[in-house]
Amino acid sequence: MSGHSKWATIKHKKGALDAKRGRVWSKAIKEITVAARIGGGDINANPRMRTAILAAKAVNMPADNIERAIKKGTGELEGSSYEDASYEGYGPGGVALLVTVTTDNKNRTVSEVRSILSKHGGNMGESGCVNWMFSKKGFLSIPKNQIDENTLLDLVLNAGAEDMVVQKDYYEIITPYEEFEAVKKAVEAKKLTPTVAEQTMIPQSTVALDTDKARSMLKLMEALDDQDDVQKVYANFDVSDEVMEAIAAE
Repeated sequence: MSGHSKWATIKHKKGALDAKRGRVWSKAIKEITVAARIGGGDINANPRMRTAILAAKAVNMPADNIERAIKKGTGELEGSSYEDASYEGYGPGGVALLVTVTTDNKNRTVSEVRSILSKHGGNMGESGCVNWMFSKKGFLSIPKNQIDENTLLDLVLNAGAEDMVVQKDYYEIITPYEEFEAVKKAVEAKKLTPTVAEQTMIPQSTVALDTDKARSMLKLMEALDDQDDVQKVYANFDVSDEVMEAIAAE
């Protein structure tokens, strides 16, 4: 599987540090607010907000914070006016990048994203230059020590998954975008705990990177992740598990 999924797993491992810096909570509040503004405050009728709230709970956000974010989105409380945007470009080695943001100032955000790309060997592209390389999917990562391969494969395929890839320490499950919730519920009903569970953009093809370019690519993705307005970073690179683990440990 692509560097995107491995990056998602690495992000989970460093999540505690991000949470201390407050970035995870800030990003989660923005996502809940926008989801509530677009789809309303009823969690049962708003899949995007339901996913956002689950992500917020996963980083131990208090219920009061979640409730305030919902009310700001529905207009019951005053707050900043956030909107979604996406930017496209390229990273080291010609890797395609798709960056989604939630911002109250597009001019500020696009300037900061462009600067980050430039500082880390990348560049901003025109709208539409790489978006076509990615497909909307659901993605779950489950540690191998929770379940055996055949049992999990039967479970997720019956629930609507389209593929499962076995990695060194975990299973990667890919679902159609529309089937993500059903597969996630089936996994949770089996008392399994995914390290990553998200609706995402999966690249249709990947660019193989050597160690040096992979290191540069990960530094770029981390810098983008650390920008307050950035919600997701998608990229179509691929490297070995061993290289990813070595770089993540540096």
